[in-house]
Amino acid sequence: MQRRQLVSTLGTCLAAPALTAWSGSAAAQATGVTDTRIVLGQSAPFSGAAEQLGVQFYLGAQLYFDALNARGGVNGRTIEVRRLDDGYEPERCAANTRQLIGEGAFALFGYIGTPTSLAALPMATEAKVPFFAPFTGAEALRTPFNRYAIHVRASYFEETAAIVRQVTGTGIKKVSVFYQNDAYGKTGLEGVSRALKELGMEPTSTGTVERNSVEVTKALDEILASRPEAIVQIGAYKACATFIRLARQKGYAGNFYNVSFVGTQALLDELGASARGVVVSQVMPFPYSPVTPIASEYLSAVRTKQGLNPNYSGIEGYVAAKVFTEALRKAGRNLTREGFIGAVQGLRNLDLGGFPIDFGPNKHTGSRFVELTLLTADGRIRR
Repeated sequence: MQRRQLVSTLGTCLAAPALTAWSGSAAAQATGVTDTRIVLGQSAPFSGAAEQLGVQFYLGAQLYFDALNARGGVNGRTIEVRRLDDGYEPERCAANTRQLIGEGAFALFGYIGTPTSLAALPMATEAKVPFFAPFTGAEALRTPFNRYAIHVRASYFEETAAIVRQVTGTGIKKVSVFYQNDAYGKTGLEGVSRALKELGMEPTSTGTVERNSVEVTKALDEILASRPEAIVQIGAYKACATFIRLARQKGYAGNFYNVSFVGTQALLDELGASARGVVVSQVMPFPYSPVTPIASEYLSAVRTKQGLNPNYSGIEGYVAAKVFTEALRKAGRNLTREGFIGAVQGLRNLDLGGFPIDFGPNKHTGSRFVELTLLTADGRIRR
């Protein structure tokens, strides 16, 4: 989707109600629940180098919530998402989180990224507010177990293990890592290093980029000097795309591997024909054709919004909204935050339509699904 079209779609579908304060009694505001409405809070990048991740996740979630609300909501209540822009910066995210908790959000929903989520989760935990479906696979948000952290997607360790199996299974021995110099990138590096260590290997070389930057020249020179056969990237789409383009210009012919957070469609849009040979691990069902019932449901919802196109970030938001709603339904009309968490833990062996979810009393990661996809020069994504 073109940037102008994307902004227009976001503004038309979502803007006004998402940024208005909610009403109700003081007691209701304390939990974000009234007789007719549940209010969620989301801090995410709606501007800057990672904006498409926040925008597309939000659009996907809103597709589900819009349809749900049109049918009367869940247990007689509609769902509203109040969103604030953090630009993928932890300090702004912390300020947003403080505001959302202070204004009485029932839960924090769909935060985007590791450094931002790490800034927010301690605040949510202290306030005993559910922190639901962050768009990150970082281990630091999962271990040790936190009652208030609820993850729908698989972890980065599971993604990087799948990547390393794929790479080394082809006989490749020299694997380098280009990573974002923060908690997200270091988690990915650790995952790659762990998986390689099990095979008696280690990264051939590494290079870093700062968050929200595309200054990759130094990292590129350091990595290419070691002549790697494959490069694993743990970063956001703009930096990774810049690195790939420059590496191709220098004659590098090896494959690139990315984890899901890169934003597959955004990376593809940035790269154009240079996308050939780029692999991305995925933690959600394939969203571009109705190969599963959940994908078919998502695609049908996408077709109801003019100018909106399917993508992996969007279906992740859609799935997160669906799982959240299933827990609300199970929690019943007498809704409390603790009751909601108990309902999440009761979602055992739930089939969303070809995408199984399984939570438990000490298991707050619902899925371990990972598969690899290949980007092509003609703008397609192949399973």
